[in-house]
Amino acid sequence: MEEQVKKPQESDLTGEETLTNAPGQEENTTEESELEKLKAELESYKDKYIRTIAEFDNFKRRSAKERIELMQTAGKDIITELLDVLDDCERAQQTLEKAGQTEAAEWEGVKLVFNKLKSKLQNRGLKAMEVVNQVFDADLHEAVTEIPAPQEEMKGKIIDEVVKGYLLNDKVIRHPKVVVGK
Repeated sequence: MEEQVKKPQESDLTGEETLTNAPGQEENTTEESELEKLKAELESYKDKYIRTIAEFDNFKRRSAKERIELMQTAGKDIITELLDVLDDCERAQQTLEKAGQTEAAEWEGVKLVFNKLKSKLQNRGLKAMEVVNQVFDADLHEAVTEIPAPQEEMKGKIIDEVVKGYLLNDKVIRHPKVVVGK
């Protein structure tokens, strides 16, 4: 005998059932689709977690670097102001040497104070820039004037230093004012 295929009625169908699937297959398909959704969501959360961890590591590194730079240049303003005092001490030393008063007892006291100031600033990372006979670099030097070079190889090089330049932890805090050969 032939079996008759019963046409489903609206009351026989549920929202998830289809005509071609058996009830057991429908549950598997639904569970598989839910499982795929959960796997995709899990991957999304893993990706967000990894990115968050990477961002936090970058933040820690950047903060540590900024903290080190801040500690190295914490006294930059005070040191910059003391550069004028250092210049005055050097001018006083040069004047006393020219006058021939380097043998006086007063000179020894002044020399001790000057050397102490210089060493304290050096301990904080201050270094004088040596620029004479070097090639002029506009990023590092400030040209005051140009004069004819006494020798051909001095063209484009620094002939004299008018005002000393200084580095604080390898960063320029005062550009040297120089005379350049042309």
